[in-house]
Amino acid sequence: MNSPMHFQILKRFLIFFCISSFILCSMSTLKAQENPPRPIAIHISLAQGLLFGAFMHGPAGGTITVSPQGLRSATSSVVLLSLALPFSPAVFQIEGNKGTLITIANIPSATLAGSGGGTLTLNFDLPQIASSSGSPFILNTTTPLRMNVMIGGTLIVGNAGANPPGYYSGTFNVTFIQQ
Repeated sequence: MNSPMHFQILKRFLIFFCISSFILCSMSTLKAQENPPRPIAIHISLAQGLLFGAFMHGPAGGTITVSPQGLRSATSSVVLLSLALPFSPAVFQIEGNKGTLITIANIPSATLAGSGGGTLTLNFDLPQIASSSGSPFILNTTTPLRMNVMIGGTLIVGNAGANPPGYYSGTFNVTFIQQ
């Protein structure tokens, strides 16, 4: 006779324990990563243009590359000069919600016009587009701080007849896709 009574008490205790555990679990707050506020807004500004510095080309021409890390190299008969003209990758400053996923779209070639006539072609291939932070990348700063993204490029230089000495300038567009 004691056995069924103990069983009933134990059964009621287990039911009470399960119900109270369920209530306590349902009252607790679960936390997960928040989605960024909508709409996702990023602000981008150019802090430094892409600069190739001073150089001299020989009869065959060649290329000059500035990497996202700020290294400069040349091919063929192009000679890099160490004059007062600086060289650097383009530096973009991005401000937005921390955790925003950003992809840099393929950058089309651009044409640079020379002060003495002639044009140069500016190309962007995967290593330059990959930039200093890779692509895609996650914005790792909180407003008002800005994340710097550096992008390099390759300048195609012809011979002296095609590209006379002078200053060459132009523009290129970079598309940042926020997700």
